[in-house]
Amino acid sequence: MKFSEFLVVPIACGLLLAACSQPAPPAKAAAKPDRDPTASVTAIRAAGAKLDSALEVKPLRDPAVDGLLKEARDLEAQAQPAQALERARRAEKIAGPGPDILQFEAELLVEMREWRQAGDIAQKAYDGGPKVGALCARNQQTLVEVRSALGDAAGAQQAQAQVAACKQAAPPRY
Repeated sequence: MKFSEFLVVPIACGLLLAACSQPAPPAKAAAKPDRDPTASVTAIRAAGAKLDSALEVKPLRDPAVDGLLKEARDLEAQAQPAQALERARRAEKIAGPGPDILQFEAELLVEMREWRQAGDIAQKAYDGGPKVGALCARNQQTLVEVRSALGDAAGAQQAQAQVAACKQAAPPRY
């Protein structure tokens, strides 16, 4: 009997055993979280609205971009976040990836329950945007909501601490 023939039987047995094994159960991370996206977007926007910062950064932009963003906000108000996201992305193609447009996209993605993508976009908006003011607070609150939805309590707590860091106190006046 040749050496290669000697290995055929154990290999065949191994393949048969492997074919009989049970597949692993799906990972819990693949499941969509049961978090209310409307409440999350409300909390995100409230974080920016209630932040009393002495410094705010507001972009100057092309009127066509403002028109597309107005259309997007109107579509969002009509409960059409996918169409609103399409308009926001068209505005981004014209204006570039501005942090305020990216943040709006992240909020629309939250409404669509696209938690991971919303977190990625919000982080990108924060990385390229101001580290103080209302937009900063909305970025960080988005990360709080996303991380909470995905079960990352430590990450949500860390982002919550960053929301307060977005406030810039006014300099003392003499």
